[in-house]
Amino acid sequence: MKKKVLLLASIVMTAAFVATACGTSAPTTPTTAPTTPAVEKILRTNNSSEPGSLDPALAQGTHESWVLDHTFEGLMKRSKEGLIVEGIASKYTLADDNVTYTFTLRDAKWSNGDKVTAQDFEFAWKRVLDPNLKAEYAYQMFYLKNGAKYNSGEAKLEDVGVKALDEKTLQVVLESPTAYFLEMAAFYTYYPVNKKVVEANADWAKDPKNYVSNGPFKLTDWVHNASITLEKNDNYYDAASVKLDGIEFAILEDATTAWQKYEGGEFDFLTPIPGSVVGQLKASASKELIIGTDLATYYYNFNSKRAPFDNAKVRRGLSMAIDRKTIVEKITQGGQTPAEGVVPFGMFDENGKEYRTGVGNLIKYDLTEAKKIFEEGLKEAGMTLEQFNAKGFKLLYNTSETHKKIAEAVQNMWKVNLGVEIGLENVEFQVKLDREKAGDYDISRAGWIGDYGDPMTFVDLWESKSSFNDAKFSNAEYDKLVAESKATVDQKIRMENMRKAEKILMEAMPIAPIYFYTQPYVQKPYVTGIFKPINRYPYFTYADINK
Repeated sequence: MKKKVLLLASIVMTAAFVATACGTSAPTTPTTAPTTPAVEKILRTNNSSEPGSLDPALAQGTHESWVLDHTFEGLMKRSKEGLIVEGIASKYTLADDNVTYTFTLRDAKWSNGDKVTAQDFEFAWKRVLDPNLKAEYAYQMFYLKNGAKYNSGEAKLEDVGVKALDEKTLQVVLESPTAYFLEMAAFYTYYPVNKKVVEANADWAKDPKNYVSNGPFKLTDWVHNASITLEKNDNYYDAASVKLDGIEFAILEDATTAWQKYEGGEFDFLTPIPGSVVGQLKASASKELIIGTDLATYYYNFNSKRAPFDNAKVRRGLSMAIDRKTIVEKITQGGQTPAEGVVPFGMFDENGKEYRTGVGNLIKYDLTEAKKIFEEGLKEAGMTLEQFNAKGFKLLYNTSETHKKIAEAVQNMWKVNLGVEIGLENVEFQVKLDREKAGDYDISRAGWIGDYGDPMTFVDLWESKSSFNDAKFSNAEYDKLVAESKATVDQKIRMENMRKAEKILMEAMPIAPIYFYTQPYVQKPYVTGIFKPINRYPYFTYADINK
């Protein structure tokens, strides 16, 4: 596929020829003044990793959702202030049963000119649940009545709680009242797809020529492992509010190279930024640096199906030997805070207070205890330290200067504090995701951004059957607490169950939380209108460029 390059409009000057003649004839005056066509406003940035898929049903990471959040729109969307407001839905009602929503769609079109219909939404949501599609995010549709049962083959397609009553009316019935469902309706797994396009071509999302979307931008070019190009979608119902003519995403995994391009004027916006650069920008009080908030946790998976990481004491000993304070102060340097559990700060409990505070700090840094329980765990696993080191275990991480530095720091901490020798392995992001799903790793770097503003978006990750439970953790009591939390509207029961579940998780330590994220980013002074929701990458929908 040849790369299609968006060229800036060249400046064309209109020349006026002056007619002259013998005698007293006066020169002819031009009737119009010279005009200069407007230069296209193309925002240039870096996506950092090649998407595995740009199909909303199959996407599973920010390297995909960042693009999708600009090419698609759900029933609900985020306003400039980051609030959840009506998107393709012009209005909605919730019945007295607290589980039946009725959404009325506005007049909206797909990028190919087709009408966006309620049938498109019904088709898209049921498609995510189709067990043959094997969508990793299918569980996010389990809020729909019979969603989980259809996905597991225990119910029929027509039993799923989403139905188009007509072209503009979508009825949604949930399994149980879900306070954050409207936020879910703005999440990318809930984006619609064009039913006619997808049914006609199963590979529609792989080629920009076939790609049809309904958001403020449309995909026009995708040079794999090199770039993604979006252009303004003139068919978008609110196109008048979109100031950019397009967005160019480079695909560079090396953060240092990306930063050099930003410094050199090749990018207008950039995230992530190398930790050392963040520190320098903070020290110089750079006006281009913004420390964005983030509802996210950085952690390490332990493959609990692989000895000796199947031993909780081994995992706890390794976790307890990590100096998280040093990592955030010396490496990341972006205002991150040492993790106190899996659920980050920024969400509220049944009393409207900070959830994290109510749970408390569940992570310790204690070298004496770490060494003691690690050795106990190895003994229980029938392994000596020498045998452990001879295994050649590795810590898997995806390409990033910051990930590399953190991995090297943790590697050294384990060596100094426990005598443990762990190798490092660097791969592309999508390769890392695929290997985690296959269980092909010992320890791996991971991170999770909350899909919605409730602690459940973190807690349910480690249910036994969760598709994102890459640590392969399984605990019957944990599963029971999560299930009970999802089945009740009693906030006190929900929150107490989640607090208990998190304590079980941190006692078993199938993952080692490292820190709670922030999202530092830089943007040139001539860029305006970018906004960042707490749990999403920055949005360019209403951005503008005025050089």
